[in-house]
This record gives sequence, structure tokens and C-alpha cells, in this order.
Amino acid sequence: MIAILRIGHRISRDKRITTHVALVARAFGAKKIYIDRKDTNLEKNIKSICNRFGGNFQIMTGIDRKKILKNWKGIIVHLTMYGENLISGIKKIDKKKDLLIIIGAEKVPPEMYHISDFNISIGNQPHSEVAALAIFLDRYTKGEWINNKYDGKIEILPKNKGKKVIIKD
Repeated sequence: MIAILRIGHRISRDKRITTHVALVARAFGAKKIYIDRKDTNLEKNIKSICNRFGGNFQIMTGIDRKKILKNWKGIIVHLTMYGENLISGIKKIDKKKDLLIIIGAEKVPPEMYHISDFNISIGNQPHSEVAALAIFLDRYTKGEWINNKYDGKIEILPKNKGKKVIIKD
């Protein structure tokens, strides 16, 4: 099971970015996202996506990050541009264990670097946490996320030109 811990969500500033983080998490195979600040609008939006497009994805906002980290029984990965190389870092992760991925909005507290089993960088240049999460999950799952079935009310079928959308009753 893969879960995401979003730290430092600033409601007025980060609503679109955090929404995109949650959408990437869901689409790329995560089952949960924990967000440290309460945001009922964000919860409502993501639950609406899940209701329409399907999937078993949970969003929880206003959580106590210290409690989540203390009680986590699996591997903790912190995505940071200061971390170990993506390819070599992923090879070291025990894929039989649950995975919690920490991503920040604002500067993360220094203890995140110490509490994590792995600090992994997607690159050592400033970049988006949305891109970092997508690239990490794609590499971690070896692209298998693309075969996930969601069984939603709306299904988009691959097509070279035009759109093919199925809406189920």
C-alpha cells in the first residue's frame, strides 16, 4: 500500500497544487493521502473525482503528521532535491512493505530528513512536487499504475484522435 503525506499545505496558496498532488497520487497507484491542514473543500473535490472516476482512494486532511509518522509500520520516503539519486534509492526500498511518501508544500521541518528511511531526489534542481511524485511513483511501480482499473461512472478510453468517454448510469 502506498500513501502520501503532504506537509505544509497552505490553503490560500496551495489549493491547486495540493489538488494536483492528490490526483497524481490517485492515478499513479497510491491508496491514501494525508494532509496536515484541514481543508474541507479539497476533501470534497477529491471525493467527487473518486465518485465519478472510481477507485479506492482516501483523502484525510487536518491530520497530526507526528502521529502518522510515529505509527507508520512500513518504509518512509521523503522526496527532496537534496536526497539520494532516484534510481539507486528506489532499488533499496523493500517493495513488500507499505510505503509512505512525504512531500512538502513549504519548507519541511528538518526532522523529516531524519525520520525518513530514504531521502530521494528526482533531480537536484528546483522543481514541482507534483512532477517529483509522478516520476517517483512511475519508477517505483515500473509503470504498472497505467494498468489500474477504477470502475467509475466515467471512463475515458485511449484514442489517437478525438475523445471517447463512456458514462455509466
